[in-house]
Amino acid sequence: MRRLFCSRTPSYAARPCMVVQILTLLLSCRHVDSQCKISRCNSAYLAATENLQAPHGSTAFCAALRSYSSCTRRTARTCRGNLAYHSAVYGIEDLMIQNNCSKEGPTSPPWPPVLAPAPEGFATLDICDYEKSFARKHGQSPAFRHCTSFGNPHVRTFADEFHTCQLEGSWPLLDNEYLFVQATSSPVGKAWKATATRKLTIIFKNMKECVDEKVYQAETDNLPAAFIDGSVNGGERPGGSSLTLHEHTPGRHVEIRAAYIGTTISVRQAAGRLSFSIRVAEEVASSFTEEQDLQLCVFGCPAAQRIPRSHGWPRLGNITREKARLLCRKKLPVEDAYFQSCVFDVVTSGNADLTQPAHDALEDGKAFRLDAQKLHIFQTEGASFLHSSSLWLLAPVVSWLQLHF
Repeated sequence: MRRLFCSRTPSYAARPCMVVQILTLLLSCRHVDSQCKISRCNSAYLAATENLQAPHGSTAFCAALRSYSSCTRRTARTCRGNLAYHSAVYGIEDLMIQNNCSKEGPTSPPWPPVLAPAPEGFATLDICDYEKSFARKHGQSPAFRHCTSFGNPHVRTFADEFHTCQLEGSWPLLDNEYLFVQATSSPVGKAWKATATRKLTIIFKNMKECVDEKVYQAETDNLPAAFIDGSVNGGERPGGSSLTLHEHTPGRHVEIRAAYIGTTISVRQAAGRLSFSIRVAEEVASSFTEEQDLQLCVFGCPAAQRIPRSHGWPRLGNITREKARLLCRKKLPVEDAYFQSCVFDVVTSGNADLTQPAHDALEDGKAFRLDAQKLHIFQTEGASFLHSSSLWLLAPVVSWLQLHF
C-alpha cells in the first residue's frame, strides 16, 4: 500500500506527485460505498495546500496533514476495505515522518465544502427534490410504481401481480441502491401454512448532500413514531428535511416521505399484523444489480412460496366463506384482488378483524394516486398474471440519482 505514494524526498516535487495519485484514486474508486467520505478528506487536503507557499515541514503544511489525518479517523468506520481510504492513511503517515510533523498541534481551519455545479441547469436546492429535478431535466413528471404487502401475507408487485405467499422468516421486499426493506414473518397456526408479517425493517441508505443513513423498525404492538436513532428526519445535512416521518394514528399508522428519491412509504398495524405500502419513482425501483434478484416487490414470491387461493382453504373458525364475503364487502365493495385476499384471510384465520389490512392496503393505493384503472386488479382466484406494466423492468436505467454519485 505504501508504494502508492511517492518518493520520501521532502521536496516540492512530492506534493504534485501525491496530488496525481489522490486524483487517480478518486477516479478509480468513484463507485465505492457512498458512506465512505474519504474523497471529502482528499479534497479538503488539496484545497488547504493548493496555494501554500510555505515549504514542506512548515507549520502550515504540518497543520494541513494533521487535519487530513483527523478527517480520515472520523470516516474510518465506514471506509473499512476502501482502497482510497487505506492509501490515504498510509500516505499521510509517510508524509508526516518525512517532514518531521508531530501528531499533536494545530490543524488547518475547516475548508468550506465545494458543491459541484448542478448538471444541465439543475438548481442546487433541487438535488434533494426528485420530482422537481426530474421535471426540470425531462420536461415531464416521473413514472411511479406501487407495491404493497398485507394480511397473511399478500403481495402486490410493481408489475401489478397479486400473490398470496408463505413467507416464514425474513424476506426482502426491496433491495436496491437507495432502499432496503425486509419483512419478517411467522406462521399463523400449526395446522395451516399461511404466515403473517410481525416485523418490518426499512433502511434509507446514505445519500450525499441529502440524508444520513436512517433505519426504521416496526414490530407487532410496537409501531414507533421515529427512526431507531430517535429522529424524525434525514439528519443535519442540507437536504435532511427531504426525509420525514409522520405518525398518523399512534400505534397504527406511520408514513415516511423520502422526497429525495420520490418515495412515500406507509406502515400500518391491524389485527396483529404489519402492512407495508410504497409509491416509488420507477428509476429508483429499478436501480438494482443482477445479484439483487430476491425482491418480493419486483419479482413477487418465489413459486414454491405461493399459496393457491382457488380451493381447499382450511377453516380455523366458525366463519364460512359466504359470511367472510359479507364481512369483506362492508369494507371492500369492489370484488377485486383486495376483496379476494380479505376473504382468504378471514376464512383461514377465523378472525373478522382481518378485513382491515386489505382495506388499509386499498386506501394506501388511493392515497398514492394510483390510476383508477390500475387500482383494482381482477383475477381468477389462485392465478397471477404478468401485466404489460412489467415491461418497466426491461427499460434502460438512466437514473437521475446517478448524476450525484
